[in-house]
Amino acid sequence: MVKPKVLVTRRWPAAVEARLADEFDVVLSKRDVAMKPCEFRQAFKEFDAVLPTVTDKIGAEAMELSKPRTKLLANYGVGFTHIDLPSANAHGMIVTNTPDVLSECTADLAMTLMLMAARRAGEGEREVREGRWTGWRPTHLVGTKVSGKTLGIVGFGRIGQEMARRAHHGFGMDIIVHNRSRVAPEILAQYNAVQAEDLDDLLPRCDFVSLHCPGGAENRHLINSRRLDLMRPGAFLINTARGEVINEHDLVQALTFETIGGAALDVFDGEPNIAQTLLDSDRLVMLPHLGSATAEAREEMGFRAMQNLRAFFDGQTPPDRVN
Repeated sequence: MVKPKVLVTRRWPAAVEARLADEFDVVLSKRDVAMKPCEFRQAFKEFDAVLPTVTDKIGAEAMELSKPRTKLLANYGVGFTHIDLPSANAHGMIVTNTPDVLSECTADLAMTLMLMAARRAGEGEREVREGRWTGWRPTHLVGTKVSGKTLGIVGFGRIGQEMARRAHHGFGMDIIVHNRSRVAPEILAQYNAVQAEDLDDLLPRCDFVSLHCPGGAENRHLINSRRLDLMRPGAFLINTARGEVINEHDLVQALTFETIGGAALDVFDGEPNIAQTLLDSDRLVMLPHLGSATAEAREEMGFRAMQNLRAFFDGQTPPDRVN
């Protein structure tokens, strides 16, 4: 029996690549760099399925071809705003993602960022590594207490709920959530959380605000100068969602003029390119998109993508279809 021909666009964990090679006629990435639109157009002519990641921009230009062979885009990652769904639908391509398996690890990283920002950990490490530390003193790098404070969570899906679990049960934080739809009372009760009427209602009430909402056009620049002005002067903004959710220019202004306490970002608008004004801000903690970067999560993401592959080629509806 002829195995389906599958392209993997980036390097995946070795255990996943080995299983893919065993079950499919697979071409694995050797360069491990994001593919160009012209490369995607060629791939769509040659492969039955393409397995992209969130760094692969599959826009309308990449879809400009007739009668592609590819009928499945099994995305490695939860977000899929990098894929032009209308074009995929027009070509009859099914798009899937990998939910559930990275929620805990992404919430762990969001907590890491929150603690780093509050306790000025980035500044402290740079000072030690650069040989500028002169010893302990009472006023040195004084930060902000996290335990017992109020955390606002924007987007209360799987990751947002895991963040609430850690913050409330681990640090005794009060939880306020904003979500596109009403959250069931029994879910809120697990974290003694309350749901704000809207985002503008949430922001002034919180010491920390953590973003876990989808990206895309709907939420582009959801956090802008007007909403940053609604935050408390000492509050911190954490983003492990998508870079485009924050207007980075407005964030720099808020940090520069100290209208908020600080920020911590794992994602950036236009990454891996980062604005110099962000790099120059000492009141900003930055990590290189590490939300799901644990061995366990990255392997499970790959195996989840494989579940969608198997289902599709067995004639079934993939369990994580998004279009």
